[in-house]
Amino acid sequence: MADRGRVGFAPAEGSGDGPWTPPVDGAELLDDQIAAGLLPARDKRAHKGSFGKLLVIAGSLDYAGAALLVCRAAGRTGAGLVTLAVPESLQPLFAAKVVEATTMALPEDDVEEIDPEPALARILDHDHDAIVVGPGLRPGLATAELVRLLLAAGDDGATAPIVLDAEALRSLATQESWWAGDHRPSVLTPHAGEFARLRAGSGREPEADGDLSTDDVARATAARDAATTWGQVVVLKGAKTVIAAPDGRVAVAPFENPALASGGTGDVLSGAIGSLLAQRVAPFDAARLGVYLHGLAGDSVRERLGDSGLLASDLPDPIAMARKRLAAVAERRAAGARLGFGLRLPPAMPAAGDEASPGAPTVPTAPNDRSRSGP
Repeated sequence: MADRGRVGFAPAEGSGDGPWTPPVDGAELLDDQIAAGLLPARDKRAHKGSFGKLLVIAGSLDYAGAALLVCRAAGRTGAGLVTLAVPESLQPLFAAKVVEATTMALPEDDVEEIDPEPALARILDHDHDAIVVGPGLRPGLATAELVRLLLAAGDDGATAPIVLDAEALRSLATQESWWAGDHRPSVLTPHAGEFARLRAGSGREPEADGDLSTDDVARATAARDAATTWGQVVVLKGAKTVIAAPDGRVAVAPFENPALASGGTGDVLSGAIGSLLAQRVAPFDAARLGVYLHGLAGDSVRERLGDSGLLASDLPDPIAMARKRLAAVAERRAAGARLGFGLRLPPAMPAAGDEASPGAPTVPTAPNDRSRSGP
């Protein structure tokens, strides 16, 4: 069971390599100030529907945990309503496991796989602001067809943005010219292996991109090229995760955390990004903010547990505290603007003697200096 004890956000440390050098022209290094500026507003008089409705299409008998992680992360990142869509034979199982999320039964065929066309009709009939599809889904032709139909629904006027992860990405890699047409806005969240398969599926030789695991320039260059070719936001996960937009913008997260090399952490990220999309944050901004919150949360757990032992279920609660941290940064900046200051304000430090209540996360401190390249 995950340790729910006190969580602290350690300050980021420089890599020791000197000032940060953008891996491609115009790339930005994410920091507190940038991320705080991306936070969606939280009106004090709002209701749950005001903060977005996220539909999560995830999970199978073999990978039930993936769906649960997506839903929990989405809630902790601020989504007002989360619905988990699963094959109808599995709905009783998932309904007993998810507490805050509702469930939707998707029609199945005679081998208990999702029946794509009836499932699509039910999905499109559901009221939602964004979709996450892929984590933990059963591999196969039925899943691939459902993913194709979801993207193609953009040609028929469906506009809710989609996060594609895990099995959804593997499905795309098998579909020729999947990016052609007027697809709805999407955020793709591949790790290096998934990204290489996607590139190969679009006619790119894998070796042409270079080392996508450790070469920062190769990673940023390839992600930008893919995003502009596919017309979608690409999140190339790994140390110093790269976020690339279809218009050529590139952002790099400062985090290098081996503790995040653990099953399910990517599901948490897709839930965070999907949650922000549901809150009407634009796709590139949702990806940047989601990656940053996820990185802060990972560093907070690493500070407590070290480079190993992190569980994906450790991350959602610190994500909520990281969001609180950034909200405080945004408020201090707004206060400075009201007073006529245009300065980038430093992070607040706790007053002498201030301590978190037992079992509560402490106030995070995170990168604010763009010259720093990693945690």
